[in-house]
Amino acid sequence: MNNGEHKNNPMHGVKLAQILEELEAHYGWEMLGTFVNINCFNYNPSIKSCLKFLRKTPWARTKVEDLYLIMLKQRD
Repeated sequence: MNNGEHKNNPMHGVKLAQILEELEAHYGWEMLGTFVNINCFNYNPSIKSCLKFLRKTPWARTKVEDLYLIMLKQRD
């Protein structure tokens, strides 16, 4: 693969921690818990606890990544 194949992929090179940090800064934990109803957003939220959960729960990670893409589109 060359770099040209990734130029249109906004997720390329973005770490899960960065995604969470940007989402939390943009929406806050309360709104994140509304958009993606998972306990790590709703009860004692922290980047560390969310990373642990999302790394082992593919369906939740997909929802968070989809929300991140929506946020990026809204910024444009």
